Amino acid sequence: MSGQTVTIPDDRAFASFKAECLCEEGWTMTYTKGGITVWTQVLEEGKSVHKIKCRMVCKDVPAETMYDVLHDIEYRRKWDSNVIETFDIGKLTVNADVGYYSWKCPKPLRNRDVITLRSWLPIGKDYIIMNYSVKHAKYPPKKDMVRAVSLQTGYMIQSQGPTNCTLTYMAQVDPRGSLPKWVVNKSSHFLAPRAMKKISKACLKYAEWKQRHGPNFKPWLYPEQTTLATIPLSELSIQRAESLENFDESSLAETNEREDSD
Repeated sequence: MSGQTVTIPDDRAFASFKAECLCEEGWTMTYTKGGITVWTQVLEEGKSVHKIKCRMVCKDVPAETMYDVLHDIEYRRKWDSNVIETFDIGKLTVNADVGYYSWKCPKPLRNRDVITLRSWLPIGKDYIIMNYSVKHAKYPPKKDMVRAVSLQTGYMIQSQGPTNCTLTYMAQVDPRGSLPKWVVNKSSHFLAPRAMKKISKACLKYAEWKQRHGPNFKPWLYPEQTTLATIPLSELSIQRAESLENFDESSLAETNEREDSD
């Protein structure tokens, strides 16, 4: 997001995100297998900021279920094996909030975290969820984490009939560090496709799990259900990458850690 002040995305911002999700011009396809395609875009040679886009055809997963799974923070703690900690900080409007998320990075890199302003919008039978990094005084960078910056990250879910959907994930992230080439390659050839598969599998098990965990509690659909306190936009500011410490991890070699099974 551009500009100096924190703003809640409007319809034009959602339309722009959707257009970029659908556009293939300027993107390089780096992976295509089993219904999953990955594209990357190098923004500036030698810089750590990169864009990645993944698209997956999900059979037996309705768009509505995918939307619920991507929103449900309690369920994410169950299926997302990369998550270290995730929680909501406060709500801004009926379709925007602020949250914290930290995740495990491939060893021996340091783990990362972000604070993001998230917003969401159903468009007909399709859905968009997107975020960008913000600063909040009560949640400064932690000593044992690298605070990454989401310039713009999000999901577009397109309905393909009553029982199928297509999920597109697009991320423009500054990981705050000079990353070794193997990390970038691993992201597009292994980590991103595996993450997409995990989301799809999580969707297949969601109905059964949700039946036992507040089946009617969906504040992303019914904002009157939210228990989050409202926070004013004035408490937030844009998270500038250059204001954060930069970690040079470019010389780190990959370790043979045991990968989670699909």
